[in-house]
Amino acid sequence: MRTNNAPLGETTAAVKTVNSLLAATGTTIFTVMSALASQHKSINLGQGFPDTDGPPDVLKAAAEALMDGRNQYPPMPGVPELRQAVAAHDARFYGLKVDPMTEVVVTSGATEAITACLMAVLDPGDEIVVIEPLYDTYLPVIRLLGAVPRLVRLSPPDWDLPHAELAAAFGPKTKALLFNTPMNPTGKVFTAAELAFIADLLVRHDCYAVCDEVYEHLTFDGWRHVPLMTLPGMFERCMRIGSAGKTFSLTGWKVGYVTAPATLAPLVAKAHQNLTFTTPPNLQRAVAVGLAKDDAYFASLGPALAAKRDRLGAGLAAIGFGVLPVHGSYFITTDFSPLGFNGDDVAFCRHITEAAGVTAIPVTAFYDGPDPPAHYARFAFCKQDAVLDEAVARLQRHFRRNTQGNAQGTTHGDTQRNTLTAVG
Repeated sequence: MRTNNAPLGETTAAVKTVNSLLAATGTTIFTVMSALASQHKSINLGQGFPDTDGPPDVLKAAAEALMDGRNQYPPMPGVPELRQAVAAHDARFYGLKVDPMTEVVVTSGATEAITACLMAVLDPGDEIVVIEPLYDTYLPVIRLLGAVPRLVRLSPPDWDLPHAELAAAFGPKTKALLFNTPMNPTGKVFTAAELAFIADLLVRHDCYAVCDEVYEHLTFDGWRHVPLMTLPGMFERCMRIGSAGKTFSLTGWKVGYVTAPATLAPLVAKAHQNLTFTTPPNLQRAVAVGLAKDDAYFASLGPALAAKRDRLGAGLAAIGFGVLPVHGSYFITTDFSPLGFNGDDVAFCRHITEAAGVTAIPVTAFYDGPDPPAHYARFAFCKQDAVLDEAVARLQRHFRRNTQGNAQGTTHGDTQRNTLTAVG
């Protein structure tokens, strides 16, 4: 480090090291691709957020609550109205009997909820089973806590749960499972048989489960979300995470909530206390209004998104993408190898952003283990129909031109090798 007396360009001592895990953690792929989309004025189908606001009555409730003179610190675990609404929601949709004052914690978004739940149960050296592909926040948090992830991989196109591999991942040091259904990025909704197999492993190995269920109401084609917490013997082991951002298309509000047994909820609350302490009170009260909406609102969410999925999926299939089945969430996973592109998924997503004006996310960003499948791209369909149609039209024009270029002797591989670099 340079001192006042040291000549410019000379140092007197080495700078102390910083946190090695954070230093080694790259910028999230969503930030990288969104910045690239902005730079190239690309349609951003990468990051999973809707491009319209949520229900007007929920927005109005937030605006009115902002002006009602209750803007100081709310109760740390959440305002009573929202905690009661979460408990009522869990009873209405899943038959869960939840004490709102001892078994519900409100957090500043589901990502904070995931972190708080992991903090509640993991000690340094503990092992936790994680299923990949996975949301990119999971592993950095686990490692920052000093715990050890044990990865179990699902494979496209069907994303079936490999029972033998999952069972082998559990051992004497296993403390918990981090579990996401409906699943990002695959769109998988876990079956009753898969849930039962997971529950048996948790009982057999005396483990907890952190259940990321933010897409709980966004399921399609008759598939229904079943919380792991509802299975026999699971309530005392599970921390169930929901998201107002996903359920009400208000991702910027960052309001999440955790349902957990009275033995675990206070620990989640203590973690929340040391992460953000509270969540804006007007937004909490507005989300309580949202969770009390009638059944018709919640029943409409899946069909509306399924129509967008089908719209985008049909357009991508007509271009030549392989479109994988999706039963929940905001996302379609596509196989771009039929298009003849000779680069990996990072190069492909950069290429279509720069050359076609459409942005997707490379699916390898959701893997940590070796040799992930490198010819898949994830597109978000939670956008206005006109935006989806324009994205398809841009891709059609681009790949039509590219096909004509190939016929004239220019190959995808030549173009890719000359113009593309990996996203760092």
